[in-house]
Parts: sequence; structure tokens; C-alpha cells
Amino acid sequence: MHQRQVLLTSLRLLGRMEDAQDAAQEAFLKLYRNLRIFGSLAEIRPWLYRVSVNVCHDLARKRGLLAAEAPGPDVPVEDGGDERIGLEQQRVLLAEALTYLPEKERAAIVLREIEGLDTDEVAAILGSTPATVRTQVSTGRARLRSIVTRLSRRKHEL
Repeated sequence: MHQRQVLLTSLRLLGRMEDAQDAAQEAFLKLYRNLRIFGSLAEIRPWLYRVSVNVCHDLARKRGLLAAEAPGPDVPVEDGGDERIGLEQQRVLLAEALTYLPEKERAAIVLREIEGLDTDEVAAILGSTPATVRTQVSTGRARLRSIVTRLSRRKHEL
């Protein structure tokens, strides 16, 4: 029931399918070990998001996958007209750009903007406040725009 949610969230946080599969497996193993603590199925979803995010952070740190505090690809930004790119190219650029965000901003963006959770849910999952989540999402959006622009220009120069 939650397999797709966990796998996609893990993929968006880690950027590689192999790592996302490992993280999802670990999250479901933790769920299995803790099933007795849930009174209803409704309680599982937020808990599973929190565990997924934590597992991804742990796995990324262990494997050195995070580009924490990375400013983005080292490509100068030039002024230019908007270039139209296809939806699939946009998805690929966004997925790559997400890997350049600091982990807390990446998690806030993925949960709030991509997974569609509300700010209070994201705050509870990340162990943060709604104000902090709003700031992380706002800052993350601005960084993503800049990173996507740089990546797009770099790809067009090749």
C-alpha cells in the first residue's frame, strides 16, 4: 500500500534507484519491527515518511551521497531568453537539481512540493516547526530555480 510512496520519496531524496531501493527496504523493515505500536493504519503514513527521510539521510551520510551545502553545478549563469524544454527534460533537470540542495531543504521540498503534504505534516515528519519548513521550502525553491537554470544552460552548451 505504501511501497510506491516510500520508493519515490527515497529516490527523490537520494537520486539513485539502487540507493532508494535500499532505503525503502530498510524503512519497511523498521515498519515491520514496529507494527505493534500502531493503533490504526492512518498512523502508519506519517510515521513511514519520517522513517523514510531518516533512513535516506543516514544512508546518504554513510555512502557520502549528499551534496550538502553545495552551491550547485559550477556553471556561470548568463542572461538569456527562456528556452522551451520538454516535460521529461524538466523532470530530469529537477531530479538532478534536487541532489545539489542541502538535505533539509531537499526533504522539505520533496515532502511539501512533490509529495503534496501540508506544512504541519512536513514539520512533524522532519521534527521541525511550520515556520522553519516554510523557510526551507522558499529557500529551496530559489536555489532550485538557479540550479535548474545552470544545468539547462550547461546541457545546451554541450
